[in-house]
Order: sequence, then C-alpha cells, then structure tokens
Amino acid sequence: MNDPDVIVVGAGLAGLVATHELSKAGKRVLVLDQENRNNLGGQAWWSLAGLFFVDSPEQRRAGIRDSFDLALADWLGSARFDRDEDHWPRKWAESYVRFAATEKRGYLRDLGLRVLPMPGWAERGDGKAGGHGNSVPRFHMTWGVGPELVRVFQEPVERAEQHGLVEFAFRHRVDELIIESDAVAGVRGSVLESCDDLDRGVASSRTEVDDFELRASAVIVTSGGIGHNFDAIRRNWPVDRLGEPPEHMIAGVPAYVDGRMLDASEQVGASLINRDRMWHYPEGIHNWDPVWPNHAIRIIAGPSSIWLDANGNRLEAPNYPGFDALGSLTRVLSTGHDYSWFILNQSIISREFALSGSEQNPDVAEKNVSEFVRSRLSRQATGPVEAFKQNGVDFVISDNVEDLIEKMNSISRGPLLDTGQVGEAIRQRDRDVNHKYGKDLQLMAIRNARSYRPERTRIAKPHEILDADHGPLIAVRLNVCTRKTLGGLETNLDSQVLRPDGSPFPGLYAAGEVAGFGGGGVHGYNALEGTFVGGCIFSGLAAGRALSRTLPESPSRVPAAA
Repeated sequence: MNDPDVIVVGAGLAGLVATHELSKAGKRVLVLDQENRNNLGGQAWWSLAGLFFVDSPEQRRAGIRDSFDLALADWLGSARFDRDEDHWPRKWAESYVRFAATEKRGYLRDLGLRVLPMPGWAERGDGKAGGHGNSVPRFHMTWGVGPELVRVFQEPVERAEQHGLVEFAFRHRVDELIIESDAVAGVRGSVLESCDDLDRGVASSRTEVDDFELRASAVIVTSGGIGHNFDAIRRNWPVDRLGEPPEHMIAGVPAYVDGRMLDASEQVGASLINRDRMWHYPEGIHNWDPVWPNHAIRIIAGPSSIWLDANGNRLEAPNYPGFDALGSLTRVLSTGHDYSWFILNQSIISREFALSGSEQNPDVAEKNVSEFVRSRLSRQATGPVEAFKQNGVDFVISDNVEDLIEKMNSISRGPLLDTGQVGEAIRQRDRDVNHKYGKDLQLMAIRNARSYRPERTRIAKPHEILDADHGPLIAVRLNVCTRKTLGGLETNLDSQVLRPDGSPFPGLYAAGEVAGFGGGGVHGYNALEGTFVGGCIFSGLAAGRALSRTLPESPSRVPAAA
C-alpha cells in the first residue's frame, strides 16, 4: 500500500478493532504482523472470549443486581492503584468500567456477537468485601468463544481489504520505530521467510529474507505482551509480592508473544510503566497435544477440589479454585516449589472442570446447542477434559488414597507427600460435609456459590471425596501457566503513547496488552477476568476513533467500506 494513513503493528484483536474503526472512517491502514494470515486475531482466537459486562440483561435475568458503582468498587479494590504512574491507568479503569456498563454490549451485539445466557462467576475474591474479586457474576462467555469474537471484526476488516482501504503485510516483523522531527513517522524491520501453510499457533521460522521501511501519519502498536518470553518474565518478576519466580513454567500463549515492541518503543523514548505487574495462573497443566512449545492449558475449576501445596498442606482460605489467581499463586510459590495439587473425584471433575482455550470447548466454539446442553449437563466429563485425564502427564487416578499418593509422588518435582498427612486432610474435610452447619470455610464457599442458580449445574453437590460412589479419586499436578502482561506503554484516553515527562508522543499509539490493556496498566496489580479481550476492544476502539477524528482528510481516498 502506498501512503497509508496508519500502520498497525500486530494483527491481534486490538489491531483488528483499531483497523475496523479506521476503515469505517475511510482511512487507509497497513497492518503488519510477524506471523502468517492463519494467525489473524492473535491470542484472542484461542481464548474463551469472556466479556466483562455490568448490569447486563443476562445478569438481570439471572437475578443479579449489578451497577457501575459496584463494579468500579470491585475494580479499584482489585487494582489497588498506589503509584504516581497510576494516574492514567486509574482513568482508564473508570472509563473501561463505564464502557462495560453502557456501550460495550451493544457495540458487540451490533457486530453480530452473542453471549451465553448465564454469566459465570470468575475471580470470586480474597474474602474481603473491599478487596479483590467480583462481588457478583460478570463473566459473559461469547457464544462461539474466541474464533467468533475474532470473526466479528475480521470480516468487516477483510471487506475493507477488498475495497482497498486495508492491506495486510504478513511475515513483516517490526524492529524499529522511525523518528523524524521528534515524532514517529513509520517503522523498519525484517521480512521473515514465508510459511503460508503453517497452522495457527505453531512456532514459525525467524529466518530473515529481506528488510523493509514504511511510513505513515501514525503508528498503532498492538503487538501483545511477554507471555511466552520466559526470560523477560523472570527479569521483571515481582519477587517482593509473588516470591521467587518459578523454575518450571509453561506457556499459556503462543511463541510469538515475545514483547519485542515494548523494548522497541521504549528505545525511542516511549514511557513504559508497571512492568513488574503481570498475570499468571497457578492451575496450569501440560497440553498432551501441544500446538506451540511448552503449551499450557489452564484448568478453570469449580470450588470443590482440595488444593494442596507441594508439601501436602491444604491451602488456607480464600485460596480455593476460582477465587484469587494471584493470591493462590503467591501461596503456592511460598513453599519454595513451583507446583501444587488438586485432589478430587470423578463426580467433581465431571461437573466442575473446564479448560481454557477455544479448542478445548468445541461445543461452544462450533455453536452446537444440542452438544453444549448434553456435555454440560452430563454426569461425564467433557471430551477434552476426559482426554486430559487419560493422557495428561499431570493426572493420576486411583481407587484408594494410598495408591493415589504413591502415584502423585512418582510425578513430584519436590518433596514426597506423606500418606497419613494427606489422607487426614481429606478426612477432616469429609467429616464436615454432611452437616447443615459446619466450620470448613471451603464448604461454606461451595454452598454460597451454589446459591447462584446457574452454578448448581456446574458445581457438584457437596459430598465426601472419599465416597466410593463418586470415584475414582483423581489428583492433578498444577504448574505455573504464564499469561498476561499487566503493565505496558503509558497512554492517554485516546490510546496515544506518552513520553516519561507525560507529554504525548506524536504519531505513536498503542492498544491491547502492549499498553497494559489501556494506560499502561488498567488492571493495576490484579484482574477480574473477562477483562483482557475487553481491554483489547476498548483500547483498540479508542485508538481507531481518535485517529479517525484527528487525521486529515485526503481527496484521493477511496470511499469507506460498508
């Protein structure tokens, strides 16, 4: 494309949203990405595409009373903004929650996106009314998950491509931002060898075959974070908050999530803030059928599994499955080991185990209503969960506690578990389960969760884990699954990148994870789930709309795409 108005660096969700908005306004956009066309949509394609809506019709139909004020209080209680550099992240947080309570659902619905009718309750919290967590269910899963969320933006962008407003340049890796007259004027980089037939997510060659230099009135960086760059994760790891970084990590994102553009932007004078804030899960398992290197899948578990640390001690309240990801990660790592254990049984895994990733939820991804109803209400685990149970290296199964613990010890990366200690922890919990009243806080949490009607089909009725009628027993070794960069390039509410002195950087914009999902860290220290793809949408929308307003009209432009 000759003389584009805007260059977008990264063809993930934020890049597609920004490109969609720009092409609607008749702007010419050149989209660069280091991967092939099969990877359009980036990480979002692999996601459950959970969306954070506030006071939605789905919530109201489920009897959930939500509001902007409650959602903002939850957000700020989780974010705990406490730094001078949190000025813009706080403003982004307030704006994003308002977007989630007003325009967000309608904007996506107009594009053809629909969500499941039952909001899920993710990140239930740290047990404090003013602390981290969602006070009410707000996780609205896209019907069609990640591929559908990508589709509703990809299709209009590809129509704009047919009209000549958009051009994609795949296998173009940006290495440098061009600065002229103290403003960003374009990009330089390397053309990587072709791999048109390589499947989505598979690690691609980094062999350089050419170089390029391109110019535009503005550059929007939408290149993602550092989730597969283990060296960068360890370099920025917040030891003071999370403890020592894990020796063993597995990657919840593809290999191309390398953080290159964070460094490239900082090198020319962009403000990069909150780089020590990050989001990783303690419930990762090795994918038995991997797509990318060290491929991790996260278990999205209901609250009933017993959670033990590497020493065999039961995690204290509120470190229950699905409550406080970073809090539980901190507790797990406090032992000096980088793994922990779930102990459960067949009744619990059948009802309560879901897996992250669009490919692990084919019934929803394919929008198959009958299969969705059958699989989610069945007494059997879903096909993908059952496949992990049978094939995953982190799963062991037995009919009795003694044999189960022996098998757990056979895959331990640390201390051997004591059969008496672990067996007693399970029996103590089981003694409390058959009483209407009790003192086990996890059982209280389970009963509270089941008071939300849609959760009754997903959370197993409390029962004794050792009851043979609910067997066999199952143990899962849980690993640290890397995922999101919560800090990033500092931006104002137009997604324009700032310099360290707070002034706007002419010609440079950023959206999505590379900008900490807005402002350089809209989530603060923690996140509420359903907010990552939402942050990509909101920040990409802000960048696209801002440049649509401010870029000059050109008489030579082709008409806007329909």
